[in-house]
Amino acid sequence: MNTRTNVYGQNMEKETIEKAKKRKIDEDGNGDKAREESVTFAGFKVKAVINENARQKYLFLHCRKNDEDAVVLLEKTPFDSSMTDQILSDNTKIRETLQNDIYHTYTAFLPENLNGVKATVICPASEKHIKKYTEQESFVIQETAELYTKVTLPYLEKHSFSTQWVYNILEKKKEADRIVFENSDPDTGFILLPDMKWDGKDLNSLYLQAIVHKHGLKSVRDLNKSHLPLLNNILEEGADVIDQEYGIPKSKLRIYIHYQPSYYHLHVHFNHINLESPGFDADRAHLLVDVIENIEMNDSYYQDKTLVYRVREQDELYKLYQDEGYFVDFPINTSLSSNSSFTAAS
Repeated sequence: MNTRTNVYGQNMEKETIEKAKKRKIDEDGNGDKAREESVTFAGFKVKAVINENARQKYLFLHCRKNDEDAVVLLEKTPFDSSMTDQILSDNTKIRETLQNDIYHTYTAFLPENLNGVKATVICPASEKHIKKYTEQESFVIQETAELYTKVTLPYLEKHSFSTQWVYNILEKKKEADRIVFENSDPDTGFILLPDMKWDGKDLNSLYLQAIVHKHGLKSVRDLNKSHLPLLNNILEEGADVIDQEYGIPKSKLRIYIHYQPSYYHLHVHFNHINLESPGFDADRAHLLVDVIENIEMNDSYYQDKTLVYRVREQDELYKLYQDEGYFVDFPINTSLSSNSSFTAAS
């Protein structure tokens, strides 16, 4: 382990990038290993198509497997430009669908190794998981500090998704071999690893997450000046590591925090600026540089500020705000299109 100095001049121990990348599964053999063996969807029975989008090319299914509910997310993967010679070869079969003068359209059937579809399986899936990925009408909430304390915070404490999988990563019980970098300080440190939505190949769609070691930070609402060393570490060290590892400079990165987040343990998103991500909508994403500057100006900025975000009609949080009379007291058109972008990236 080497020693580096963070932006506040404090010394801290952390693993080098190479050690973090090459870290082996823990000695007890409790870690995950990448699996290459072929498996099938035998045993899965489709109950319903719960969401689909032709433009973004995804299909979400509610299934049953071994008497358990499952959610299967199917998403078309991007082309690999290094494989063009294999695509335009006699291994690709084409069927003409239209010809007009010099213009021809075909349906192309690529070789199996070039025609993969990303499949994410959640099994067993809870009712919350099924609702999360089901297409629904959306509504805008303008959450004041009072509403956060009265409605949102009790919901977070009682109804949020389990974060055990996050602790498995932080404790290196799972996904240890996927860690790109770690600052192991318990208060100002974090783990940086690829988001499951990134294929690890197309740099224009680069997507990583920094997950903080410190427990008890649920969202941006919990942040104040005492957390500035942590936030600055993530901003500076995260960007430096991505530049070193992937050759993408900070000027090509979009670094932000979600509110509401998809899980309630503080984490920061790193995207390539070219990535078209619905998670960067104005009613959800807060740039990390803005978060830091806002807190520097006002220690209680995120405890006092009204934050705007969307909820969906089957969300428990929507129902709680409805019970509170929110949508009666605010008779503006808060409804958003049910076709709003929603992918596994959310």
